[in-house]
Amino acid sequence: MNKNIVILISGSGSNLQSFIDSIKNQQLDASIAAVISNKADAYGLQRATQNQIPTHVIEHGAFETREAFDKQLAQTIEQYQPRLVVLAGFMRILSPTFVNIFHGRLLNIHPSLLPKYPGLHTHQRALDSQDEYHGSSVHFVTEELDGGPIIAQARLKLATFSEPESLQKAVQQLEHQLYPKVAAWFLGEQITMKDNGVYFESKKLEQPIVIDDFENSQ
Repeated sequence: MNKNIVILISGSGSNLQSFIDSIKNQQLDASIAAVISNKADAYGLQRATQNQIPTHVIEHGAFETREAFDKQLAQTIEQYQPRLVVLAGFMRILSPTFVNIFHGRLLNIHPSLLPKYPGLHTHQRALDSQDEYHGSSVHFVTEELDGGPIIAQARLKLATFSEPESLQKAVQQLEHQLYPKVAAWFLGEQITMKDNGVYFESKKLEQPIVIDDFENSQ
């Protein structure tokens, strides 16, 4: 069975590293076929090269339109015939045409408990609202920004945090555990998207899967 993943990045690639580590640790049965960045200086490209993973740089500034960039991006991805495309800190809004090409096999991770706080500055917004919980969400990508059906969320209690920087680090630790786990569910055919809903082992999820204490839930 095809278990190729293509991972799209724009920056340091810490979530990419979590996939590399999960594969090495045999927690994720997959192969990273390629890593693609829209920024030539993204440190994640070095992570990929150090692990003998093919890399591509497609700089969005070289294209006159978003659609032209997305067309080149899609063509590059399709060379690898991936079962799954993973957005890992990829800081581009994708066109509907691109999203539809990879419909049902395109995942993103967002640093909030969606539908709360789509967009940027999620940690500060959660602190400002004095929420009880904060965390991260993995969702299928649709045309709506950060609006695709949510698969799973990892969360922590917010009471012990007062600064967005320390909160961001804690949430990233959750992300590095959650994202490969969801990918493993997908590649194991436990999770699918149908009719804009998430199905886990053939049953529609009425709510996302929520993991409160990651260390004790494995």
